[in-house]
Amino acid sequence: MRMLMVGAGATGGYFGGRLLQHGRDVTFLVRDRRAQQLARHGLVIRSAAGDADMGSPPTVAAGALGGPFDLIVLSCKAYGLQQVMTDIAPAVGPDTAILPLLNGMRHLDLLDERFGQQHVLAGQCAISATLDAQGAVKHLNRMHSLTFGERDGSASARMRRITEAFADAGFDSRPSSTAVQEMWDKWIFLAALAGITCLMRDSIGAIVACPGGTVAALVLFDECRSVAERFDHAPDERVLERARAMLTEPGSPLAASMLRDLQGGHPIEADHIIGDMLARAGQHHLSATMLAVVYTHLKVYEAGRLANPPA
Repeated sequence: MRMLMVGAGATGGYFGGRLLQHGRDVTFLVRDRRAQQLARHGLVIRSAAGDADMGSPPTVAAGALGGPFDLIVLSCKAYGLQQVMTDIAPAVGPDTAILPLLNGMRHLDLLDERFGQQHVLAGQCAISATLDAQGAVKHLNRMHSLTFGERDGSASARMRRITEAFADAGFDSRPSSTAVQEMWDKWIFLAALAGITCLMRDSIGAIVACPGGTVAALVLFDECRSVAERFDHAPDERVLERARAMLTEPGSPLAASMLRDLQGGHPIEADHIIGDMLARAGQHHLSATMLAVVYTHLKVYEAGRLANPPA
C-alpha cells in the first residue's frame, strides 16, 4: 500500500516513522524547512516504546506529487487544512482513501466537500509527543494508538488493506465500526479539557483545587455532551464517567496541548475545537454560556497574536 503522510511533525513523524521503520511504503509531504531538517538529521524517534533512527526518509514537496496514493493520512493542524487540501489534490485518485487524524468533526465536512465523502474515513489518534530543537520526535509516554474506520461502520475491502498495513507497525492500531462515535467522544472531552485549561491557564489539578473549579469543568463538559446528544452521538455512560473523572481528578497534571500552544504564542485550533462546538449548540438553541466564554477568551488571544506577531 502506497501511503502519503501529510506532515512529519510530532504526530505524523511518529506514526509515519513507525510505519517506515517496519518496512511500509511511506512518503512524507513536508514544507521546505522540515525537508531540509529531515535530510540533515534523518527522522529520529525517541520513545520508551523503542527508539528509531531513519536517515533521509522519503519526502515530497507540495506541487511535486506524482500520481495518486492508496492512502493519505492527514496529521496537520486544523488551521492548516485548507492549504493541505490544495496540496494533496494531485495525490487523490479514484480509489484513494483519506484518513484524517484531526480533532473535532468540522474537517469531515470540508474534506467531503472538496474530495467527496466516498474518499474520507473516520479516524483519530492518541499520543503525547513533541519535536525537540533538532526536529527529533520525542514520545512523552507509552500511549500511541490510532483508530480508523468507514463512517458507515462497514468492513470494506479497503479497511482490510489498511488494517493489514498498520498491523505490527510499532504502534497500537485498531479498526472500528464505531469510529465516528469515538471521534465525538474524543471531541467533547477535548473541548472541555482545552476549554477549561486554556481559560484558567493551568492544569486540571490546579483548577479543581480552587473554589468553583470542579463545577466549572463539569458545566463546560455537560454543555459539550448536550451538543453530541442533540446530534445523535450521545456518549455512553462509561465514556461519560471516565471523562468526568479525568476532568476533576485532584492533583492531575493533565492539560490540553492547546494550552501549551497558547503559552508558547503559537496558533491554536480555537475555531475547530471550541467554535464549531459552540456553533452546533447555537443551531439547537442549547445553553452554552461556558463555551461562549472560552471561545471569546481564545479569540482575544488570537486577535492579540495577529496584532503583535511573535518575533
